[in-house]
Amino acid sequence: MKISYNWLKEYLDFDENHESIGDKLTSLGLEVEGITKFESIPGGLKGVVVGKTQSIKKHPNADRLKITTVDIGEDEPLQIVCGAPNVNKNQTVAVATVGTVLYPNNEKVKIKKSKIRGEISNGMICGQDELNLGEYDDGIMILDDKLKAGTPLSKIYEIESDWIYEIGLTPNRADAMSHLGVARDLRAKLIQEGQNLELKTPSVSNFTIDKRTKNIKINIEDNLSTPRYCGIVMENIIVKDSPKWLQNKIISIGLSPINNIVDITNYVMHDIGQPLHAFDYDKINNQTINVKKYKKELKFKTLDEVERIINPNDLTISDSKHPLCLAGIFGGVNSGISNETNSIFIESAFFDPVTVRKSAKHHNLSTDSSYRFERGIDPNTTKYALKRAVLMIKEICDSSIVSSDLIDLYPKPFEDTQIILGFEKIEKIIGQKIEKELIKNIISSLDIKINSITESNLGLSIPNYRNDVKREADVIEEILRIYGYDNIDSATKINQSIILEKNNHKNKIIDSISNHLVSVGFYEIMTNSLISVKKNNLNNDSKKSEKC
Repeated sequence: MKISYNWLKEYLDFDENHESIGDKLTSLGLEVEGITKFESIPGGLKGVVVGKTQSIKKHPNADRLKITTVDIGEDEPLQIVCGAPNVNKNQTVAVATVGTVLYPNNEKVKIKKSKIRGEISNGMICGQDELNLGEYDDGIMILDDKLKAGTPLSKIYEIESDWIYEIGLTPNRADAMSHLGVARDLRAKLIQEGQNLELKTPSVSNFTIDKRTKNIKINIEDNLSTPRYCGIVMENIIVKDSPKWLQNKIISIGLSPINNIVDITNYVMHDIGQPLHAFDYDKINNQTINVKKYKKELKFKTLDEVERIINPNDLTISDSKHPLCLAGIFGGVNSGISNETNSIFIESAFFDPVTVRKSAKHHNLSTDSSYRFERGIDPNTTKYALKRAVLMIKEICDSSIVSSDLIDLYPKPFEDTQIILGFEKIEKIIGQKIEKELIKNIISSLDIKINSITESNLGLSIPNYRNDVKREADVIEEILRIYGYDNIDSATKINQSIILEKNNHKNKIIDSISNHLVSVGFYEIMTNSLISVKKNNLNNDSKKSEKC
């Protein structure tokens, strides 16, 4: 799982560098397996400057090449050989100086001083594709004439630099499958170290229903597989590319931008851990959503253009005629968002982990959505995530509006797990006494509610997003995680159990001798038995054995 350092800083106002934060995440059990640098423009345009072409002449030894002199703000202009058809005198251009490393098409290219057909070239006048600033344009990039020669292009173009953690997440830590979840854990650790930090959770207080011109009917036919289902309709949607900041967010964690609607749903999922799915509203027959399982098999083509066979164990999101989506896993091609989409229906749900896991395995489909549903998301984030996505769509898509009520089907709300935690049990399991006040502070920093306090124990309410904390021992593990395993004193003695055996088994002796001989260079061979052990006189006749 990829987590962005900059993204974490949006939740927590800390000053520590990426390496220090990486160490803390590992100490929390969120093992950082690697840290890589992300730049929205590979190379960060280092060594690329603004140039002014002063003169241009035909190359004496090549018809398609030209020799230019370019002012880059230094004492002497550079001579650069250029083959672009649109290069001319008195242009403002981007120049990669000698030593600059470019990454066109993800290939590393180092600019060197060279001779091209016998003429010196001290750099390269670049096209926008060579700088990763746009698509191939059959020529060099022309800049604004107001720019001063020698100005670094890194000061002109906004470049985002970030550090990305690759976290090896254990299956039980479903709560940490998002930037919010990781930030919660990190906050507890930083509070333990004396930093008083607040978790800056984005507000959805501005959420409003603009008008009620679109209808949507939702039927939950399988309540056990769908404990909670939320949905809403929006119209006046303009599907287009996402703004650059959103694209950079998506790209930094290894995803490919698709369009503003899909990118927003992906962003919210990686931000707070709640998968969302957007349907083209006009492609939903009779404006009806049925969350159901079919009694017989039927064909269904998913967004990857693969035709799959839905079976009676698969939970689907369907309209009045056919399936639209494999619930919690993958959408269908017939209801996906396209450039022609004007109205959308967005779902935010909690699906049963076992149901999703079985379907994903059956269809050999592993998606970011199924990864989270299989492990168990927070059912109480469902509505908040939907509002968050709606507000982002309204902000990014300008004229979009909410055109239906927000439907929230949650017949049997999940309750927090209640646990009694004994102070003596903590000391017994950890093997060391931790002050009661410190224990209470750690528990509070993990957003575990303390309902009651006595001299001997605490009454706790565990939030639903911590579905791995169900027992007293689980809470003690949480305390130890934040307190720090390295803060536990080493044992002053070592206890070892000795196993006494009455019989000295012959096979164990033989194995011990064999292991020793192999360890000092001998080879052991084991051949097929050709005769019965009973007929092997070497084992039974000691005298014959001695003669041998």
